Amino acid sequence: MIGGHHEMTVEEFFGWCQKQDSRYELLDGVPVPLRPMNGVSTAHDRIASNIIGVVGGQLRGSPCWATTPDTALRTSIKRVRRPDVTIECAPPDLKSYESRNPIAAFEILSPTTQMTDKLVKLPEYMRHPKLRTIVIVVPERRAVVVYSRDSEGQWDSDEFHDPAHLIDIAGTSAKISLADIYDGVVDAPSSGPS
Repeated sequence: MIGGHHEMTVEEFFGWCQKQDSRYELLDGVPVPLRPMNGVSTAHDRIASNIIGVVGGQLRGSPCWATTPDTALRTSIKRVRRPDVTIECAPPDLKSYESRNPIAAFEILSPTTQMTDKLVKLPEYMRHPKLRTIVIVVPERRAVVVYSRDSEGQWDSDEFHDPAHLIDIAGTSAKISLADIYDGVVDAPSSGPS
């Protein structure tokens, strides 16, 4: 199937994924490895854990929770992405492999994926009808870009460096500071995303 014999539907893709040893995304009906087999940096992993721990803790008892890249995000009829963290707000379907009501997505940039994350994934996320907040995190330094959708569906973006700045997760009461995002991560002097 990967060799181009036929394009997969999303449902075929989810079934195929159950037989694989690593995570894949679906691009125009073709499975693509989520990231190289060498994985992610400790900084990347720590940031993802910080986001899940802080935001997930605040969401306990609500209909929302923070998910890992094991939960897929369908961005079009033939595309499935796996954000580093997704905030899902729907009653859990324990047999599903995808987010049903994603309201926020966090992508942590890495040297091998940052161009794809910014130029390909971000526009896909912005077209998703349910996402209200998209956060792009630069792990090497304290620099976060937050994309917020207004009530008319228009996106606005702001870049933040202040450790005390709080990012609101629209549609929930959860907030996370840059200090919490970067907790335990060596923080180089702040500067904007490259």
